[in-house]
Amino acid sequence: MRAMILAAGRGERMRPLTDHTPKPLLTVGGRPLIEWQITRLAQAGIRDIVINLSWLGERIEATLGDGQRLGVHLHYSYETEALETAGGIRQALPLLGTDPFLVVNGDVWCDWDYAQASPLAAGLTHDPQSAANTPDAWLLLTANPEHHRQGDFSLTNAGKVTDINDTRPDQSLTFTGIGIYHPRFFDSVPSGQRQALGPLLRTTLAQGKVIGQRHEGQWLDIGTPERLAALNHQLTLPQQQSPDASML
Repeated sequence: MRAMILAAGRGERMRPLTDHTPKPLLTVGGRPLIEWQITRLAQAGIRDIVINLSWLGERIEATLGDGQRLGVHLHYSYETEALETAGGIRQALPLLGTDPFLVVNGDVWCDWDYAQASPLAAGLTHDPQSAANTPDAWLLLTANPEHHRQGDFSLTNAGKVTDINDTRPDQSLTFTGIGIYHPRFFDSVPSGQRQALGPLLRTTLAQGKVIGQRHEGQWLDIGTPERLAALNHQLTLPQQQSPDASML
């Protein structure tokens, strides 16, 4: 299967670090953030990867090239101005093909095994006669971190993703930024227009067509300089104290 790494954002919360360096190239554990993502995707057998670019995107392409150094094939989707998540994915669809694909935020650190993505993607395919009952998206959810206590969604025992307004607050979970989507999920998004992912997800989950699972392992949103520094400290501890460096 193919994957997309979201890397077009301005990185406002990371300023001033991102004033002259695109967030995916910020270094943690001696490597750019985006290289950790690419390496783990390659280890899972996912080697066709699309990266969307906007702010200082030419520096990302100059650093990564065609991906050969990292054992992958990289393709770039340029945005004149950042189109937000749904808009950026919609613009990149010609590079992603007609099958379900994995999407990963460029600023998360997670030990979920990307090798699970391919069998999960099979659950989003269908023949025309069963389309009404086939999910359009799969999301990886996790326990709410301190900086996002309200969460994003909830998860039923049957694996359906629901709106947090439809359940008790203590059952809310946070979207990790890791998801699998069928291209039809983006049918309503006009090409070349800005559109956030959240409203599209809520429209689709209201139709019962978003499924997911809870991740019990490590997940970090590396959205601020403080969180970047904390993760870098973890990764530069002596080997016996640091997390597995093969993890993203």
